[in-house]
Amino acid sequence: MKILVTNDDGIDSPGLHALAQALRVLGDVWVVAPDRERTAVAHALTLHKPLRLNRLKRQTFSVNGTPSDCVNLALKKVLPAQPALIVSGINRGVNLGDDVTYSGTVSAALEGTILGIPSIAVSQESGRGGGTFRFDVAASYAVRVARVVLIHGLPAETLVNVNVPDRPKSQVKGVKVTSLSRRWFHDPIVEKVDPHGRKYYWIAGTRVSWERRKDADHEAVRRGFVSVTPIHLDITNYGALDQLRQWEPMLTRRTSPKGTVKKGAGVKAALRGRDRC
Repeated sequence: MKILVTNDDGIDSPGLHALAQALRVLGDVWVVAPDRERTAVAHALTLHKPLRLNRLKRQTFSVNGTPSDCVNLALKKVLPAQPALIVSGINRGVNLGDDVTYSGTVSAALEGTILGIPSIAVSQESGRGGGTFRFDVAASYAVRVARVVLIHGLPAETLVNVNVPDRPKSQVKGVKVTSLSRRWFHDPIVEKVDPHGRKYYWIAGTRVSWERRKDADHEAVRRGFVSVTPIHLDITNYGALDQLRQWEPMLTRRTSPKGTVKKGAGVKAALRGRDRC
């Protein structure tokens, strides 16, 4: 049974190698990962330059592309047969809530799911100061989740996103199945001035608030639990379909829709969710 391991931190990441080593108890592990760090590339595919596949050693390859590129090349050009499972990680730092939309780690699992392979994303919370990671703890839980997925399967078009708290294994309180939380940044754009007097910017920011909900992934990790979140390919808001279908006549007319534009209405609707924090 073949298992594909990939990531977005790059082929040299200790988390990748800890994951690959741990998963060997379950099957024949193949590693295909980016040749450098590709953090926050989300679900990008490389379409305007050639991809190079570099064999580093037996069943271990690097690619000059994104995590999604790696999954595609692995399934279509590297592995001799389809894998039973794809596991992406172990990411340096958690991928919780809204951040999954930026995550190359999660997107690799998403790409695997699109291609019909059961897929898991695994991330490890950083230690104090942000420079240490308990990859051994995350790897042990990755094996647990992988074993259950291999035995029981996953719901259709669904991947699982696993986040492991920064605790010794003996202090992890357990596993919680969770939903994605919401988070907001304070001052997300940092402005600086270079020695020539020209402004430049960093997209950064400090997390100032997370949605406090009992079943949320961030809340579970904060309390010392491993969070396991099912993520579905279909992101349609079915609850809004009937409301938006009322727009069809207005959008179909050749004349502009009638009515008064309410200043800031869209912004106010978007901000209402913050009241829950």
